[in-house]
Amino acid sequence: MSTRREGSERSLVSAHGVGVTGRRRLLAVCFGIVCHVCFLVGVLTMMLAMFFGMSRSLGAVPAPWNWLANIALLAQFPIVHSLLLTGRGRAVLARFAPAGAGVTLSATTYATIAALQVFLLFALWTPTGTIWWQASGTALNVMVALYAVSWVLLGKSMADAGLSLQTGSLGWVALFRGRKPVYPPMPVNGLFRLTRQPIYVAFTLTLWTVPTWTPDQLVVALTLTAYCLFAPRFKESRYRRIYGAAFDDYARTVPYWLPWPRPRSR
Repeated sequence: MSTRREGSERSLVSAHGVGVTGRRRLLAVCFGIVCHVCFLVGVLTMMLAMFFGMSRSLGAVPAPWNWLANIALLAQFPIVHSLLLTGRGRAVLARFAPAGAGVTLSATTYATIAALQVFLLFALWTPTGTIWWQASGTALNVMVALYAVSWVLLGKSMADAGLSLQTGSLGWVALFRGRKPVYPPMPVNGLFRLTRQPIYVAFTLTLWTVPTWTPDQLVVALTLTAYCLFAPRFKESRYRRIYGAAFDDYARTVPYWLPWPRPRSR
């Protein structure tokens, strides 16, 4: 009688476990779909908006409030993007998912929020309607080629840094497999041999190789370039805390931003 009861209890526990696993896997897939759709839409929106120099978008705020709206859109990306990487920011990310899965899904949630921020910035920008220069003929072909190469470099640098982390798949795949997320090691290969910040450098190149120039594009390019120059300092502070002497050794031989000149080894 006791053996039968114990077997029944084990069956109930097993069934309950399967149910929990099934719900967590469904949650993982839902988060993954949302994340990757947002990522794709955000990137495509950014590529198209900058290709036309921020002269074509959905924003329609009347003057003089258009620039206030645009400044708010510009500010929200670097501010929120950076704050979510702090200790409190990570705690906030952990609350976005139910069933105690927030910590596991934090990389996915972070990538989703970043993609939505990118979409908001480039889709809701209110154009000034002024076009300073628009490439045509041979100049257009050259600028399109440079713009495409910049995006290829950005994709390459993201792959070198760990594509699962950059695209947000790290979190939802870990939850689906029932494991803890395994973050990629400190990136030192590929484009990271040339500069410590290839993602920021490549993204900056996309800002300045567009075939259409407007006052809107100039403001976006200047603001985000400043972000790309200074934001990595905070990332490197985290790396020093995490990797210690290994990061210091790497930083002594690889330039911070521009690939040249190379630092002299001590």
